[in-house]
Amino acid sequence: MLNSILGAQRLRLYVWASLVSQILIVVTGGAVRLTGSGLGCPTWPECEPGSYTTVPELGIHGIIEFANRLLTFVLLIVAILTYLTILRLAKNERNGLIWPAFALGFGIVIQAVIGGITVLAGLNAWIVGAHFLVSAVLIGIATILVWRFYGNWSFETNQLSKRLTPIIFYVGLVAIIIGIIVTGSGPHAGDSETPRNGLNSDFLVHIHSYPAYLLLALVLLQTILYFRARNTPQFAKKINLGFLGIIAIQAGVGILQARIGLPIELVALHMFGASVLASMLTLHLLITRNLLHSK
Repeated sequence: MLNSILGAQRLRLYVWASLVSQILIVVTGGAVRLTGSGLGCPTWPECEPGSYTTVPELGIHGIIEFANRLLTFVLLIVAILTYLTILRLAKNERNGLIWPAFALGFGIVIQAVIGGITVLAGLNAWIVGAHFLVSAVLIGIATILVWRFYGNWSFETNQLSKRLTPIIFYVGLVAIIIGIIVTGSGPHAGDSETPRNGLNSDFLVHIHSYPAYLLLALVLLQTILYFRARNTPQFAKKINLGFLGIIAIQAGVGILQARIGLPIELVALHMFGASVLASMLTLHLLITRNLLHSK
């Protein structure tokens, strides 16, 4: 029984489940905020004083918020299974896998505490933003775990591509952080009584667009360089094309949602895109770190 659950053959499932579930909880957390259910469970760690589960009096908002809290336990179970499975591997097979697996489990606990503080602080926009930023970090760690499961890839590239990669990573990080601040100034606070961060949302949307457009241009340039180079392997070309497509879609959704008044469906899609973007930024940096060390 133990071998069937913690056997090495399960590790592929667990590392992918870790990444998918980290992205999924961002989407469900967004659903909590976008449906006005942020205080559906008005306290923490209890949902309602005297009850750790939702009660009928809390209505649909209580169900939505409580369901999101339950998903945290799913993430934690996946993280524990992943870590224990890695510990059962031979020493030479678990190199580079232990720390991201442990960090994910530890990060999930930290994230749950931040979520509780968010509720107790009445959905303060800055704490909500920090909650999402920690999720982006955990998505990055989960991406490292998947990448290391498949082994380290390396290939030669030109100097310009090498220099572009850290620039792309930091520009993407700036775009995500400004996007979080924009969200804190917008209308979807998670509860009708929750104040926003007080910043000018229209102005911030324009500021957010600059690193986003720059990111799109830089990844387009690097993709062209990859396709022009004779020795770029197919997996690197495919990853960069996917990266470019995600950024283009994310930019399009961002423009559209701003033009038509931030409908919750598009905002949710934009949050999903930001989560995938965090993963792709990490993967792109990991591959090019190998490029920098390749001989």
